[in-house]
Amino acid sequence: MDYSKVFAISAAGMQAERTRVEVAALNLANANTVSAPDAQGFSPQRVMLRSALMPQASAFSAQLEQAASAATSVPEALVQPTGAAPRLLHDPGHPLANAAGMVAQPAVDTASEMVTIMSAMRSYEANVAAASAARTLALKTLEIGGGS
Repeated sequence: MDYSKVFAISAAGMQAERTRVEVAALNLANANTVSAPDAQGFSPQRVMLRSALMPQASAFSAQLEQAASAATSVPEALVQPTGAAPRLLHDPGHPLANAAGMVAQPAVDTASEMVTIMSAMRSYEANVAAASAARTLALKTLEIGGGS
């Protein structure tokens, strides 16, 4: 039996979750950055996961390949700006304040970003567990097939 498909699916899931953590960390790192009134500041980003068909391995039997090809897809991460308007804070003494005394900060929801990080970490762990289980099954198969 070919376990490469299981490992490829788990690896794609881990990559997608790592991207979610990286983007959330980037948003959190820039949550309190300010921009000049006439300059474009940081724009928060989000990760959109979509299903993409996985290329089929040639080693599978024809029947297994037919059954698996219909349902096999892996997550694909797309990073997009949220398009949220910046938050305006009243701070007339700030050097980057506009004429009305307002300072623009990115509209980053820190609680939402922290939940995203925790959720992505749990999903990453689940993908690691799936790959580990497939590895254990492959090793057991080799032990059984070795016949000592």
